[in-house]
Amino acid sequence: MEFQILRPFGPSIVKLKIPRNIIDDMNKYVDEVVKSDKKSKKLDFGPNLAGNVQQEIFLEIEFMKKIRWAEFLANSCARWIAYEKNTKLTGFEIIRSWVVRQFKNDYNPIHFHTGHVSGVGYLKVPKNLGETTQKGKNNVNGKLVLVDGSKKLFSNPIFVITPKVGDFYLFPNYLLHAVYPFSDTDDERRSVSFNAKLDDTSASIE
Repeated sequence: MEFQILRPFGPSIVKLKIPRNIIDDMNKYVDEVVKSDKKSKKLDFGPNLAGNVQQEIFLEIEFMKKIRWAEFLANSCARWIAYEKNTKLTGFEIIRSWVVRQFKNDYNPIHFHTGHVSGVGYLKVPKNLGETTQKGKNNVNGKLVLVDGSKKLFSNPIFVITPKVGDFYLFPNYLLHAVYPFSDTDDERRSVSFNAKLDDTSASIE
Protein backbone atom coordinates (compact mmCIF):
# COMPACT_ATOMS: atom_id res chain seq x y z
CA MET A 1 0.00 0.00 0.00
CA GLU A 2 1.32 3.44 -0.93
CA PHE A 3 1.59 5.36 2.34
CA GLN A 4 2.97 8.87 2.85
CA ILE A 5 3.07 11.00 5.99
CA LEU A 6 2.57 14.72 5.33
CA ARG A 7 3.25 17.42 7.92
CA PRO A 8 2.49 20.77 6.28
CA PHE A 9 1.93 22.31 9.73
CA GLY A 10 1.14 20.96 13.23
CA PRO A 11 -0.67 17.59 13.00
CA SER A 12 0.45 14.93 10.58
CA ILE A 13 -1.70 13.95 7.62
CA VAL A 14 -1.59 10.62 5.84
CA LYS A 15 -1.80 10.38 2.07
CA LEU A 16 -2.51 6.99 0.54
CA LYS A 17 -4.41 5.31 -2.30
CA ILE A 18 -7.85 3.74 -2.24
CA PRO A 19 -7.70 0.29 -3.91
CA ARG A 20 -9.22 0.38 -7.39
CA ASN A 21 -11.78 -2.33 -6.59
CA ILE A 22 -13.13 -0.27 -3.67
CA ILE A 23 -13.43 2.82 -5.89
CA ASP A 24 -15.37 0.82 -8.48
CA ASP A 25 -17.64 -0.79 -5.87
CA MET A 26 -18.42 2.55 -4.24
CA ASN A 27 -19.20 4.26 -7.53
CA LYS A 28 -21.50 1.39 -8.50
CA TYR A 29 -23.22 1.58 -5.08
CA VAL A 30 -23.76 5.35 -5.38
CA ASP A 31 -25.02 5.09 -8.97
CA GLU A 32 -27.59 2.50 -7.87
CA VAL A 33 -28.72 4.69 -4.96
CA VAL A 34 -29.11 7.68 -7.27
CA LYS A 35 -31.37 5.67 -9.59
CA SER A 36 -33.72 4.72 -6.73
CA ASP A 37 -35.86 7.45 -5.15
CA LYS A 38 -36.64 5.15 -2.22
CA LYS A 39 -32.99 4.35 -1.59
CA SER A 40 -31.94 7.99 -2.04
CA LYS A 41 -34.41 9.12 0.62
CA LYS A 42 -33.45 6.31 2.99
CA LEU A 43 -29.73 7.03 2.78
CA ASP A 44 -29.94 10.83 2.56
CA PHE A 45 -27.31 12.06 5.01
CA GLY A 46 -27.37 15.74 4.02
CA PRO A 47 -29.25 17.06 7.10
CA ASN A 48 -26.48 15.68 9.34
CA LEU A 49 -23.59 17.31 7.50
CA ALA A 50 -22.24 20.82 6.94
CA GLY A 51 -22.16 20.78 3.14
CA ASN A 52 -24.29 22.77 0.74
CA VAL A 53 -24.07 20.13 -1.97
CA GLN A 54 -26.23 18.14 -4.38
CA GLN A 55 -26.38 14.91 -2.38
CA GLU A 56 -24.70 13.21 0.59
CA ILE A 57 -25.22 9.45 0.87
CA PHE A 58 -24.80 7.39 4.02
CA LEU A 59 -22.84 4.15 3.53
CA GLU A 60 -24.59 1.14 5.00
CA ILE A 61 -22.63 -1.02 7.44
CA GLU A 62 -23.12 -4.23 5.50
CA PHE A 63 -21.93 -2.59 2.32
CA MET A 64 -18.78 -1.29 4.03
CA LYS A 65 -18.05 -4.78 5.30
CA LYS A 66 -18.71 -6.34 1.91
CA ILE A 67 -16.19 -4.15 0.06
CA ARG A 68 -13.75 -4.21 3.02
CA TRP A 69 -13.89 -0.44 3.41
CA ALA A 70 -13.79 -0.64 7.20
CA GLU A 71 -10.78 -2.96 6.98
CA PHE A 72 -8.97 -0.53 4.69
CA LEU A 73 -9.61 2.37 7.08
CA ALA A 74 -8.60 0.39 10.18
CA ASN A 75 -5.37 -0.87 8.59
CA SER A 76 -4.47 2.63 7.39
CA CYS A 77 -5.08 4.14 10.83
CA ALA A 78 -3.08 1.34 12.46
CA ARG A 79 -0.05 2.25 10.35
CA TRP A 80 -0.54 5.93 11.19
CA ILE A 81 -0.71 5.21 14.93
CA ALA A 82 2.34 2.94 14.76
CA TYR A 83 4.32 5.69 13.02
CA GLU A 84 3.21 8.55 15.27
CA LYS A 85 2.98 6.86 18.67
CA ASN A 86 4.94 3.64 18.29
CA THR A 87 1.97 1.73 19.65
CA LYS A 88 -0.51 -0.81 18.33
CA LEU A 89 -4.05 0.17 17.46
CA THR A 90 -6.35 -2.06 19.51
CA GLY A 91 -9.69 -0.38 18.91
CA PHE A 92 -11.22 1.18 15.80
CA GLU A 93 -14.91 2.05 15.50
CA ILE A 94 -16.39 3.77 12.47
CA ILE A 95 -18.99 6.29 13.60
CA ARG A 96 -20.20 6.82 10.07
CA SER A 97 -19.01 7.03 6.49
CA TRP A 98 -20.65 8.84 3.60
CA VAL A 99 -20.26 9.91 -0.03
CA VAL A 100 -20.55 13.53 -1.16
CA ARG A 101 -21.86 14.31 -4.65
CA GLN A 102 -20.77 17.85 -5.46
CA PHE A 103 -21.66 19.75 -8.62
CA LYS A 104 -21.11 23.24 -10.03
CA ASN A 105 -21.45 25.99 -7.38
CA ASP A 106 -21.81 23.48 -4.50
CA TYR A 107 -19.47 23.93 -1.54
CA ASN A 108 -18.59 22.62 1.90
CA PRO A 109 -18.06 25.40 4.49
CA ILE A 110 -15.23 25.25 7.01
CA HIS A 111 -15.98 22.66 9.70
CA PHE A 112 -14.55 19.81 11.75
CA HIS A 113 -15.68 16.24 12.47
CA THR A 114 -16.56 14.08 15.46
CA GLY A 115 -14.62 11.08 16.80
CA HIS A 116 -10.81 10.99 16.79
CA VAL A 117 -9.84 10.57 13.14
CA SER A 118 -11.40 11.53 9.82
CA GLY A 119 -10.53 11.39 6.17
CA VAL A 120 -11.54 12.08 2.62
CA GLY A 121 -10.87 10.33 -0.67
CA TYR A 122 -11.87 10.87 -4.27
CA LEU A 123 -14.07 8.66 -6.45
CA LYS A 124 -14.76 11.04 -9.35
CA VAL A 125 -13.17 14.38 -10.28
CA PRO A 126 -14.12 16.66 -13.20
CA LYS A 127 -11.35 17.21 -15.75
CA ASN A 128 -11.93 20.96 -15.54
CA LEU A 129 -12.91 22.75 -12.33
CA GLY A 130 -13.07 26.21 -13.91
CA GLU A 131 -10.94 29.33 -13.91
CA THR A 132 -10.64 32.22 -11.48
CA THR A 133 -12.62 35.36 -12.21
CA GLN A 134 -9.48 37.47 -11.91
CA LYS A 135 -6.43 36.28 -13.82
CA GLY A 136 -3.28 35.48 -11.88
CA LYS A 137 -5.06 34.44 -8.68
CA ASN A 138 -4.44 31.06 -7.06
CA ASN A 139 -7.17 28.72 -8.30
CA VAL A 140 -8.74 26.75 -5.47
CA ASN A 141 -11.88 25.72 -7.38
CA GLY A 142 -13.11 22.36 -6.10
CA LYS A 143 -10.08 21.91 -3.87
CA LEU A 144 -9.91 20.73 -0.27
CA VAL A 145 -8.39 23.21 2.17
CA LEU A 146 -7.06 22.12 5.59
CA VAL A 147 -6.50 24.79 8.25
CA ASP A 148 -4.52 24.57 11.48
CA GLY A 149 -4.11 27.55 13.81
CA SER A 150 -3.28 31.00 12.48
CA LYS A 151 -0.55 32.58 10.40
CA LYS A 152 2.79 32.86 12.19
CA LEU A 153 6.36 33.59 11.16
CA PHE A 154 7.65 30.69 9.04
CA SER A 155 4.33 28.88 9.48
CA ASN A 156 1.61 28.55 6.85
CA PRO A 157 -1.62 27.34 8.51
CA ILE A 158 -3.28 26.44 5.19
CA PHE A 159 -2.72 23.28 3.15
CA VAL A 160 -4.50 23.05 -0.22
CA ILE A 161 -5.19 19.63 -1.76
CA THR A 162 -6.04 19.12 -5.42
CA PRO A 163 -8.46 16.17 -5.68
CA LYS A 164 -7.37 13.19 -7.77
CA VAL A 165 -9.26 9.94 -8.17
CA GLY A 166 -7.91 7.34 -5.75
CA ASP A 167 -6.11 9.76 -3.44
CA PHE A 168 -7.14 9.45 0.20
CA TYR A 169 -6.15 11.63 3.16
CA LEU A 170 -6.38 10.86 6.87
CA PHE A 171 -6.32 13.66 9.45
CA PRO A 172 -7.32 14.33 13.08
CA ASN A 173 -11.03 15.01 13.57
CA TYR A 174 -10.43 18.52 14.94
CA LEU A 175 -8.64 19.77 11.83
CA LEU A 176 -10.70 22.51 10.21
CA HIS A 177 -11.35 21.99 6.51
CA ALA A 178 -13.50 23.24 3.65
CA VAL A 179 -14.19 22.56 -0.01
CA TYR A 180 -14.50 25.42 -2.45
CA PRO A 181 -17.11 25.50 -5.23
CA PHE A 182 -16.14 24.98 -8.86
CA SER A 183 -17.55 26.13 -12.21
CA ASP A 184 -17.47 25.63 -15.99
CA THR A 185 -18.58 21.99 -15.89
CA ASP A 186 -21.66 19.89 -15.24
CA ASP A 187 -19.52 16.92 -14.20
CA GLU A 188 -19.66 15.46 -10.70
CA ARG A 189 -17.00 15.72 -8.02
CA ARG A 190 -17.53 12.62 -5.85
CA SER A 191 -15.73 12.02 -2.56
CA VAL A 192 -15.98 9.65 0.40
CA SER A 193 -15.42 10.60 4.05
CA PHE A 194 -15.59 8.98 7.47
CA ASN A 195 -15.39 9.60 11.22
CA ALA A 196 -13.99 7.01 13.62
CA LYS A 197 -13.08 6.48 17.27
CA LEU A 198 -9.79 4.96 18.42
CA ASP A 199 -8.93 3.04 21.58
CA ASP A 200 -7.98 5.16 24.60
CA THR A 201 -4.24 4.57 24.26
CA SER A 202 -4.15 5.49 20.59
CA ALA A 203 -6.32 8.56 21.15
CA SER A 204 -4.43 9.88 24.18
CA ILE A 205 -2.44 13.13 23.80
CA GLU A 206 0.27 12.15 26.27
